[in-house]
Amino acid sequence: ELSNQIQQGRVALDRIFELMNGEGDVVDQRGTKLTALRGDVTLENVCFEYESDKPVLRHLNLSVRAGQTVALVGETGCGKSTMMTILTGLKTPAKGEVFFDDVNFWGSDGETRDRIIRGAGILYQSGALWSSMTLAENVALPLEQYTNLNRSQIHKLVSLKLALVGLGGFEEFYPSEISGGMQKRVGVARAMALDPDILFFDEPSAGLDPVSARRLDDLILELRDSLKTTMVVVTHELASIFAIADNSVFLDPETKTMIAHGNPKKLLAESKDPKVHNFLTRGEGE
Repeated sequence: ELSNQIQQGRVALDRIFELMNGEGDVVDQRGTKLTALRGDVTLENVCFEYESDKPVLRHLNLSVRAGQTVALVGETGCGKSTMMTILTGLKTPAKGEVFFDDVNFWGSDGETRDRIIRGAGILYQSGALWSSMTLAENVALPLEQYTNLNRSQIHKLVSLKLALVGLGGFEEFYPSEISGGMQKRVGVARAMALDPDILFFDEPSAGLDPVSARRLDDLILELRDSLKTTMVVVTHELASIFAIADNSVFLDPETKTMIAHGNPKKLLAESKDPKVHNFLTRGEGE
């Protein structure tokens, strides 16, 4: 069933490209074209602290290539969520630089930072859907807020985005009328509303049963392969890490930095670090 929905979504994706090519560039409400990113993300010597004597992250260096799916993983308190808030522009690092493509994010002016963030989409852990709005109204929010598309164009795009995640025909449903897994898919549709080149996922499988979690993993893989979008995922679910990530970053709560990176399956087979091996084997490697 999900495979059929994804196939319908691919048709919807082709229609999105046709629609956008036929009706002009998407521009913001000031008339500025929303510039696409390649999808490269680079961190150079990034440090973060809430208090001067209590560092959370130290000397992080990371390069994410366009089209990669990278999992940010590690034990509770290792700084995964903090790293995500730095990448999404919610927190400023104490030291270091964050680059999107070749642009220094925190070294840029506010307008440039806003435009970069509009080139990214975020799926929040809770889904963060407005309960008083229909699914279509939830997905339409970024398009209404950040583009000058008319109501007809927005309606078409919203229907196509929902079809892309296997929810065609659910436009008039409310979040309370669908399952938790479907709510997460609506969140993905909204995250893709502005056709981002980078998608951030914060614990996408949290609160889902194993079957729904696997379906969401399958959706993420289908979107990655279809859209060639860079994806950064915070997760502690081993099944998801091995299923969707072609790269991973292991953060350590003791040293406050990255202790390993690479394909998680390769790390499981080759890593000599006991912390990494124990995490990837649920502690059975001890």
